[in-house]
Amino acid sequence: MMTRSPQGRTNRLTRPSIAVAAAVAVTAGVVAAAPDAKTAEPSPKLSLIAATTSVTLDSWKEDPGVYLDLGTYLTSENGAFELKVTRKSYKDPVVATQVLRNGKKTTTKALPAGLVKDFSGLPDFAQISVTDAAGKTVLKQTEAFCPNNASGRIRPDAPANSKYPQSCPVNPFTLGSVWGVENGWASNTYAGYYAKPVQLAAGTYTAKISVTKKYRDLFGIANKPQSIKVTVRERSWEAEEGSGSAARSAAPRSFQSAKSAAGHQGHGGHEGHQQAADAPASTHSGNAAASAHAAHGAPARPEAPAARTTGATPTFNVGHGPYPPAPPALPWALKKESLQRQAFSAAKVGDRPGQTDGSRQAPAAEPNAKRPTGKATVPDVPKPDLRSLPAYGITVSDGYEDVPGKDYLAFSANVWNAGPAKLVVDGFRSPGKELMDAYQYFYDAKGKQVGYTPTGTMEWDPRPGHEHWHFTDFASYRLLKADKKESVRSGKEAFCLANTDAVDYTVKNANWHPDNTDLSTACGQENSISVREVLDVGSGDTYTQDLPGQSFDITGLPNGTYYIQVLANPENRLKETNYKNNSALRKVVLGGKKGARTVKVPAHHLVNAN
Repeated sequence: MMTRSPQGRTNRLTRPSIAVAAAVAVTAGVVAAAPDAKTAEPSPKLSLIAATTSVTLDSWKEDPGVYLDLGTYLTSENGAFELKVTRKSYKDPVVATQVLRNGKKTTTKALPAGLVKDFSGLPDFAQISVTDAAGKTVLKQTEAFCPNNASGRIRPDAPANSKYPQSCPVNPFTLGSVWGVENGWASNTYAGYYAKPVQLAAGTYTAKISVTKKYRDLFGIANKPQSIKVTVRERSWEAEEGSGSAARSAAPRSFQSAKSAAGHQGHGGHEGHQQAADAPASTHSGNAAASAHAAHGAPARPEAPAARTTGATPTFNVGHGPYPPAPPALPWALKKESLQRQAFSAAKVGDRPGQTDGSRQAPAAEPNAKRPTGKATVPDVPKPDLRSLPAYGITVSDGYEDVPGKDYLAFSANVWNAGPAKLVVDGFRSPGKELMDAYQYFYDAKGKQVGYTPTGTMEWDPRPGHEHWHFTDFASYRLLKADKKESVRSGKEAFCLANTDAVDYTVKNANWHPDNTDLSTACGQENSISVREVLDVGSGDTYTQDLPGQSFDITGLPNGTYYIQVLANPENRLKETNYKNNSALRKVVLGGKKGARTVKVPAHHLVNAN
């Protein structure tokens, strides 16, 4: 049975703070009013603005470095700024296309080949230079820009809500994404978690921010750099530890060791039945640094600090998937204690009712009031299409002192829904029964329920830190020999479904704002009488293998070539549109000797992420 461990980040859907909306609105005066519709050009007018002329940034002694959240935004007027980013397959490069809408007419413009290499944003978009009080340049760098970053309206007549997703996906096997700045909105240019902290001594500086020339030329952005006065102050948690909750609320994210930070990323909390006694949590560390993500059990960089008024609120993937949002914001709950006693004392992260990371609540998907009655039918309506992504975050380790003499192969896995219909599974509990009866529901084009079918069971995992209901037989993990015959099967079989990763938001009926992204709301509680679990179109559910049962025991396996198989819907319990695309293989080569095994992970076509 799989469970999830407490989360520090992920899965996820929160709106920009009122404070940032007000801060951005103050600067709206520098943005030209929306042009008359009759004279409007079909392409949006983009501008770089600053929400403030001065910022104060903290450098903490426990985690030296300054995150350059300077409060600059890219605005879009005269229409929304929209990009469609896709790849046909893992054998093909990522391509980006600008989508231009003029009334009912839609046109597209291909961006230069090779400009966009992944799905995390436009690379080298913002140019930043910092000079000290004496006028000496002490820093010069570029940063990527995700148009889906924390955003807010810049004028009162702008659309009340942005239609675009709330972050850019960085799962190495993402297939398609949509980026955009809504008309009359502004998106933060700060790269958040994906930006590295810089070393600046306490003092005053001047930061100059501009859009690099290639993007100014490409999108017609005026060359109007923004100048920001920056005050860097050095702080220490030890000095402020006795100052109460106010000081704690101003503390930076988590100054944890890599091992401590590992416990807050992804779905690593899903433990397996059969190997629960074999593999200790400390043994399964995903190589997040190498693959630019932070997986459960992986060496993970602390989340980037952000001031309360930046609008850098937690977005998609907060608390679930292997990737953090860009950028995160205060208040972020910190782990109560780190392994090296570096974490600050604050609210304990975890899957509490309606809350997973101390920063926001996510809506739950309400199950039907009663279990279905009448004849079960599988109508001829659109159904989900479950597909597996190749495994990633692959590492090996021994059993340490917990299980001496053991070797393990750990990995991350994702099963996603290519649509055109969402997967909806309800569980209903009979009084006194340990298992819930699970049913899959079907809907017509108008969203009306038109059928259902029994589809197995849901089971409760009572272990501390997990405590969720999980749907059984959703996926299976197998280690295949070079001849692709099974060698080892993972004990992991049960899953709490949640929309953790935006795998492909370009497929038909993709939902850019899925619900059911919060573990505690998606998976129910011990006393739940019923629960609804949903995997929406375009989204996937990532499980990171780092706790007991989340790996293969390779102790007795000889060195050589193997394949990690991720198999969705292994028993065909769920009704789909296509059962032939449920399997994905990832080649690995085991080496080394007992207690010091190694793994080489060849690139999967053009995706070179282990």
